Amino acid sequence: MAIYTLPDLPYDYASLEPVISGEIIELHHDKHHASYVKGANDTLERLAEARDRDAWDTVNGLEKNLAFHLSGHVLHSIYWRNMTGDGGGEPLEKDGTGELADAIAESFGSFARFRAQLSKASATTQGSGWGVLAFEPVSERLVVEQVYDHQGNVGQGSVPLLVFDAWEHAFYLQYRNQKVDFVEAMWRVVNWQDVAARYTAARTNAAVLTLAP
Repeated sequence: MAIYTLPDLPYDYASLEPVISGEIIELHHDKHHASYVKGANDTLERLAEARDRDAWDTVNGLEKNLAFHLSGHVLHSIYWRNMTGDGGGEPLEKDGTGELADAIAESFGSFARFRAQLSKASATTQGSGWGVLAFEPVSERLVVEQVYDHQGNVGQGSVPLLVFDAWEHAFYLQYRNQKVDFVEAMWRVVNWQDVAARYTAARTNAAVLTLAP
């Protein structure tokens, strides 16, 4: 039985043009994201087989594969809803995203400084990876993280709120090797309503994610 399923896009393929072409969105969602879903389900089946046979010679590789595919599935599921054709700008009180705006200012000094840090983190991720704005539950503050190959360089328990996909399949057909240009363009489609809702949910559940009673 499949555990993970590919979510539907919340918009048409062409809805994010001209920032991201409909061709990229179709390939990215229907092929790349779908492959992570299949990979996660296939790896769970292989782990079940290993348990049944008490055969653990491949467990290291299987656990790494599960982390890779599952993180790819989770991050892409967030990514699609982090974007909208009517997005961009910055979170503002008048738009109902004032708490997020205040948290960004408190954690980074200003929106401009936050934007610069997330842009740089996304554009300079070595190899394949992501730039991520996350809620860190121990300090209850916002942090920027780099996710390498869907797996490393993140604080355990941190909750991704806004993710910028810096893998080449996210932009190469349109932006070629100009990752910096793609990251800059991404700010024009950020769905701050979605990011703010994720921030509220992360804060509400913060105590569950920490060791403190």
